[in-house]
Amino acid sequence: MDTFGPGNTHDVTNQVPPLTGYNLFTRDAALVAAVEREGAGWHRAVLERDGAALSAPDILALAELANRHTPELFTHSPRGERIDALEFHPAWHSLLAQLRGAGLHALPFADPRPGAMVARCASYLLHAQIEAGALCPITMTFASIPVLQREPHLFAALHDKLYTRDHDPRDLPLAQKTSMLIGMGMTEKQGGSDVRSNRTRAVAAQGSGGAGRGGEYRLTGHKWFFSAPQCDAHLVLARTEDDAGVSCFFVPRFSPDGSKNAVRVQRLKNKLGNRSNASSEVEFFDAYGVMVGDEGRGVPTIIEMANYTRLDCALGSTALMRAALVQAIHHARQRSAFGRLLAEQPLMRNVLADLALESEAATLLVMRLARAFEDTTGTLEERAWRRLVTPAAKYWICKRALEFTGEAMEVWGGNGYVEEGPMARFYREAPVNSIWEGSGNVMCLDVLRALEREPEAAQALLTAWRGVAQDYAPLAAALDRLLAALAASPDTREASARRIAQQLILIAQAVLLVQHAPPPVADAFVATRIADGCGDNGRVYGTLPPGVDHAALVERAFAR
Repeated sequence: MDTFGPGNTHDVTNQVPPLTGYNLFTRDAALVAAVEREGAGWHRAVLERDGAALSAPDILALAELANRHTPELFTHSPRGERIDALEFHPAWHSLLAQLRGAGLHALPFADPRPGAMVARCASYLLHAQIEAGALCPITMTFASIPVLQREPHLFAALHDKLYTRDHDPRDLPLAQKTSMLIGMGMTEKQGGSDVRSNRTRAVAAQGSGGAGRGGEYRLTGHKWFFSAPQCDAHLVLARTEDDAGVSCFFVPRFSPDGSKNAVRVQRLKNKLGNRSNASSEVEFFDAYGVMVGDEGRGVPTIIEMANYTRLDCALGSTALMRAALVQAIHHARQRSAFGRLLAEQPLMRNVLADLALESEAATLLVMRLARAFEDTTGTLEERAWRRLVTPAAKYWICKRALEFTGEAMEVWGGNGYVEEGPMARFYREAPVNSIWEGSGNVMCLDVLRALEREPEAAQALLTAWRGVAQDYAPLAAALDRLLAALAASPDTREASARRIAQQLILIAQAVLLVQHAPPPVADAFVATRIADGCGDNGRVYGTLPPGVDHAALVERAFAR
């Protein structure tokens, strides 16, 4: 019989130690294979090095610190001067330094060799498993580069500061800094995703030498979501005097004369998740800006940027799922209940195996998209991957991450619901990718637009998938159902847009698994996501049918 003295009520047993000291890359069989297959094998040594380093306890602690000590806004100095300064915990800047050091902000543009986009996306998948908030300004900076490259004079002045791998956190005019970050300011109170309803006005600056592309303007208005207000510049949408439509503007944090630009931060958003990152509401009071792209073509200009940020949303959610999965498996292998380890109990193995299947399918999909984004052949099939599959992937993977992280948190039980561990943070982080850069409905309607505007590209992709499906009757039947849905009336298609996007992505994932995963993995996915009607509504994790080797799927996902 145990005897407890004062202050010694019990021994701590059956509590799982933190998951540290494992290699995020080499322990992920699906990612390792995808890196080689999609053309980034030359990046493997870097991935192995970073995969080992990122699970060190001191690195993991940075994520907890950056999210516990959230950004603070100081609008005025002690003397009453307007400064709009933001203060971050040092952990935030350590995380940004790591991300820039890995080249996540510019790698494919700064080093445009074959496989560079795949390499960058693989690194993104590793770093995003540690902390998601710091990735927001990195993603926006990355996505801004192809837009700014089309403005030679402006880009020449920014090139070195965009491409460097140094992180410079100082709040100074660009001329005094070694590196820069770029954010976005699109949505307004009255419009949200409907940016064509924006009211912010831009007036050509007097004595600036002319209006139009490359011209200097003064902006007056507001932004309801101004992502990462500490960035050195933002791409902003506003209307010009002749109301030719919405145009895009490069708005720096400091004006050319070295003074703070008249972008007033009204407040920081009190967000559910993504807490380490600052999001704000701002007002422009005659703020300085330079037109980027043609006048009235701001939305198409920004859409190019959004295509890259949507890919990163899918990457980020894939990484969240992977991080939650390995935490769940680690916990189940060491936690006992009812006389057995959780991982030895048949129903828990079913849940973990089902999660592993979802995670692998997401990984194959985003890595295939990465290759499509760097394809220069201009083939119809590759264009369809970029233009058609990307919004569908952003919709589906980001949606699945919400349920996925909740299920993984449940594996931890009550321990998963408290903030001392990572699972609650993963769960709070999951919704942002589904909302940002276009909510689910916006993405699904964009899928329909892509199908209507580029039917030849869509047909090329579906024909290629038909060739893979010919030996899988359930997959071929799923393609027939998709084609039937696309043949419906316009109103019916719009009402069914979510189901169409869902069918499209499940078929894409099944095709990739059939092509590249071990047959038992592909068979399990087809049986549970395709053969039952492309994932009918109401399916929950842990419902794999008899005959699926649950233990093998779990071991493949995270080998001991």
